[in-house]
Amino acid sequence: MKIEEILALSNEELVKQEEEAQKELFELRFRLSTNQLVNHSEVRRVKKQIARLKTIIRKRELGLR
Repeated sequence: MKIEEILALSNEELVKQEEEAQKELFELRFRLSTNQLVNHSEVRRVKKQIARLKTIIRKRELGLR
């Protein structure tokens, strides 16, 4: 999901997306620890996605942009 798409989401949708990304990260870490994960870059992608979502949520809480 690109930043433009994230900015277009409402606050509730942002929180929902973050929860889904957290669940996905948990599943990826579980698969990584059991050696079932083929593409290790997925963990990094999801972590960056979570960071983007949290940043936008926090900016909106502070009233920035």
